[in-house]
Amino acid sequence: MEEIITKELESQEYFINMGPQHPSTHGVLRLVLSLDGEIIRNVEPHIGYIHRSIEKMCEHDSYQQIVHLTDRMDYLSCHINNEAVCLAVEMGLQLEVPERVKVIRTIIGELTRLSSHQLWWGVMGMDLGAITTFLYGFRDREMITDIFEETCGARLTMNYNVPGGLMFDIHPNFQKRTKDFIAHFKKKLPEYDDLLSNNVIFRNRTIGIGKLSKEDAISYGVTGPSARASGFSCDVRKHYPYSAYDKVQFKEVLRSEGDCYARYECRIDEMWESLSIIEQLIDNIPEGPFKTPTKAVIKLPKGEWYQKVETARGEFGVYIISEGQKNPYRVKFRSPGFSNLSALNHMAKDSKIADLVAIMSTLDLVIPDIDR
Repeated sequence: MEEIITKELESQEYFINMGPQHPSTHGVLRLVLSLDGEIIRNVEPHIGYIHRSIEKMCEHDSYQQIVHLTDRMDYLSCHINNEAVCLAVEMGLQLEVPERVKVIRTIIGELTRLSSHQLWWGVMGMDLGAITTFLYGFRDREMITDIFEETCGARLTMNYNVPGGLMFDIHPNFQKRTKDFIAHFKKKLPEYDDLLSNNVIFRNRTIGIGKLSKEDAISYGVTGPSARASGFSCDVRKHYPYSAYDKVQFKEVLRSEGDCYARYECRIDEMWESLSIIEQLIDNIPEGPFKTPTKAVIKLPKGEWYQKVETARGEFGVYIISEGQKNPYRVKFRSPGFSNLSALNHMAKDSKIADLVAIMSTLDLVIPDIDR
């Protein structure tokens, strides 16, 4: 009798596809799940569904044109991606941009980070069943999007940084609208805690789930809030300051738990820090030109250059090899999403399918950033 009962309780491992169009994969990503009932035994990501050969295209584009390709990668960190290419080109040209440019780039970059985190927060809640968060997050994000539209003429894949400076100076309304947003969001950000952070269901679904140790975060090359939630100090703005980050005071947000809730908390706290950075700069934008004149056709001298920046998802790197022509010999992008995704199987193994959705949400994956 005991043998019969034991036989009936035996389970069989099977495979299912999650994606490539599953709404919780945050883009065109396919995950092949190996399951034992509800328990995940293995997660195998399959990418390439929106690969556009961006790095190969860079070999045939001018340095000005390359800038416009990077906002098609992590489209939620577009201004920061654009800035990375500009900084790399300026390094190669040994070009010093005006202080006005450095400050404006920093403000724009932090507005971009806030906009990205707002969208992440809204979608994170919706992934776990809290639809109201989507409405709250997009309500606040709309103010930043309006500022960007007035500043550079676009709302999603935006271009404003160019080698040598900015396309044009800030809009006359820029400072006022930015300060209005700060005053608004300082009152609204506590609502995020009331609605989601302190929700008992949300906490039960994130605390202790998808743990990633500091050692494993380093081993997998995880960066950004996903790594800092595991205690890994890796904020490029702190360790390798660029633009005006050496002129402002802000904390590198660190947690030690390494679970979904810690990654969530890191991004919430980072929004407060971004507000502080913008506040320190918005009334102290130096006078002066918004661009250092460059030749119509930029040719970097023969050599190699690498520039990294801190996007909303982590370290984004631009590696340029030049043979002295108007087109680079080779461009390699180090995207944070690619490395962060590599840790997914390690974090999700022995969890349930519903936990996988929470883990992916706290990694904040943007698939075009992975599929270059």
